[in-house]
Amino acid sequence: MKQAPPHIAILPSPGVSHQIPFAELARRLVLHHGVHVTIIICSSTDHPPSDATKAVVESLPTPHTRTVFLPPVSFDDLLPTDSGPGAKVALTMSRSLPSIHHVLKSLASTPALTSTSTNSSPPPLVAVFADPFAPDVLDIAKGLDLSTYVFFPSNAMALSFFLHLPKLDEIAAPYDLLKDLPEPVKLPGWPPLRGGDLFGSIQDRRSNTYKRSVQTSKWFVSDEGIKGFVVNSFMDVESEVIKALQEKKAGETVIYPVGPLVQTGQNHEVSECLTWLDNQPRGSVLYVSFGSGGTLSSDQITELAFGLEMSGQRFLWVVRRPNNESANAEYLNSGPKGPLEASDFLPNGFLKRTKGRGLAVPFWAPQAKVLGHGSTGGFLSHCGWNSTLESIVCGVPLIAWPLYAEQKMNAVVLVESLKVALRPKAGEDGLIRREEIAEVIKALMEDTSEEGRIVRNHMKDLKDSATKALSADGSSTRALFELASTLKSMTAN
Repeated sequence: MKQAPPHIAILPSPGVSHQIPFAELARRLVLHHGVHVTIIICSSTDHPPSDATKAVVESLPTPHTRTVFLPPVSFDDLLPTDSGPGAKVALTMSRSLPSIHHVLKSLASTPALTSTSTNSSPPPLVAVFADPFAPDVLDIAKGLDLSTYVFFPSNAMALSFFLHLPKLDEIAAPYDLLKDLPEPVKLPGWPPLRGGDLFGSIQDRRSNTYKRSVQTSKWFVSDEGIKGFVVNSFMDVESEVIKALQEKKAGETVIYPVGPLVQTGQNHEVSECLTWLDNQPRGSVLYVSFGSGGTLSSDQITELAFGLEMSGQRFLWVVRRPNNESANAEYLNSGPKGPLEASDFLPNGFLKRTKGRGLAVPFWAPQAKVLGHGSTGGFLSHCGWNSTLESIVCGVPLIAWPLYAEQKMNAVVLVESLKVALRPKAGEDGLIRREEIAEVIKALMEDTSEEGRIVRNHMKDLKDSATKALSADGSSTRALFELASTLKSMTAN
């Protein structure tokens, strides 16, 4: 009898920033280890699966990957206090649990492949890989006698934060806001972090989001049934944190650093920005983007525009409408609402004055291709982990401009520990002024800048480390092989 290949189900939370690394994990398991993958997509009636989400799952190799789109859940009863993107992501996952249970039960009851099975017969389901936003899925999986894993699409420091959150909660007990902590937070493998640099979405200890996070953290710490934590990172970028995690979980749950998992195979048509980059000098362009959800206030967009102009450097800027209420207002949105005219909210005459030297494109750019283009020499980024890894893989140095989630934590590491980024300073009112922006841009981009030279050299070294981690005998390749071997052993039992 032929041994069946392992079949796993993966459940990313809504939002393309989580779906991309989940899909890339699936791609590598399928192509390099013969694993079969079912990816389960959750959504809501007000945020259906975006075109970007559909493109991500449609790019996966067939026939060994299948996608299940669950019925969208409703938020008609949602209170304003739970209407933020983070709360909506968690609620989308929790309200999808009945549908998730139905799909997993159906997959778990599928008969195993044998030597006489047809190609259309699915392999047996052996494991479930859940997003950290969906801890309840782990109980469903265990009830169906399936092995459970948690995949952190972000880095090892984010995992470490969640595993230490119950202890941090005790330390922070006298304070309502984490930013009010009087002493830096020191955890194994971390640089010292101020309370205000910790996860932005759970700064307020009184919020439902914070309380859910503490409950999830306690679950992760105490649940001995979790077989492993998979992180989108690699040893050289977070060696001390990963070693500390592995020591903490020694003999229990296994830590698998399998990154960098970055988006591949962007099959978009040639875009305006790529054609424009073709006509710029090598390494001369600063790419400016705040990810799939980041937004700036009207005043900050104005300051950034003038800073770019004053710097005298070439730039490619992915522009979104300003939002004065939220730094992640676009996180779950699938695209611009109607035509987006940058001239509507950029300073008068800015586009005309910077024509030829700069290009502002609305809402989206093929980021992987932009960062891999020879004309791109720097990246002003929100420090989301997907963007950070793409920058590392392409060897593009950074200007760190964190907005939300774990991005301030990432920025501290990128600037202070890895020294691959520069960071502009905000004023007392929270605004980063045009003069500061221009100075930092010139420091990164100009050949005569000693600061820029140091950052560029460190990023080149980190790019080499990322390449080595993914090589045939690299640390991430070995970690993925160990994970795949464990999955294959489940089908043999």
